[in-house]
Amino acid sequence: MALVMIHGRGGAPEDMVGLAHHLALPDLAVLAPQAAGQSWWPDSFLAPLEANEPGFGSGLSVISFLLDDLSDQGFDPARVALIGFSQGACLALEAAARLARPFRAVAALSGGLVGTGEAGGAPRADLYDRTGKTFDYAGRLADVAVLIGCHERDPHIPLARVRESADVLSAMGANVETQILPDTGHGIVDEEVTWLRSQLNTEC
Repeated sequence: MALVMIHGRGGAPEDMVGLAHHLALPDLAVLAPQAAGQSWWPDSFLAPLEANEPGFGSGLSVISFLLDDLSDQGFDPARVALIGFSQGACLALEAAARLARPFRAVAALSGGLVGTGEAGGAPRADLYDRTGKTFDYAGRLADVAVLIGCHERDPHIPLARVRESADVLSAMGANVETQILPDTGHGIVDEEVTWLRSQLNTEC
């Protein structure tokens, strides 16, 4: 099995490789790309899409390239998991929705969908005073296991976007589990690691 693991803003590939080692599962190939300047895009994932270009599009291209390379090496999507933390979690979810392949699992550790366009309207308090997005994805994620984890008062990831993301991905056919953790925080927690082990430690 192969894991494509995407670090967050200010992070590094070594952070995600460390998480892979913490899973303590055998026979895992780990690909952990590095963002230029330690950030996939400059603004919040809640910002208008144009504010985060060309970084956002570049990040999607990196993930798509890695997945195509894995396919060329004989890893079909059912043997590939997309895992990201924070900004990397947003990139992982967005890549999964746009590419719509039958992944083994997709885990967004403190993240949500970025979206495909601007919904317009006034800034929303439940989106940290940002405007809404549209989520128009053509493909399906039939029976793909998806985790979206978030603290209930995450300073970067509003619960409204977590819930929107879960609804959108469920409508695409994914088996979505949300883990809303109490209090304020922004980090990887034991519950998320347990979920990853449960999804990866079984036969394909």
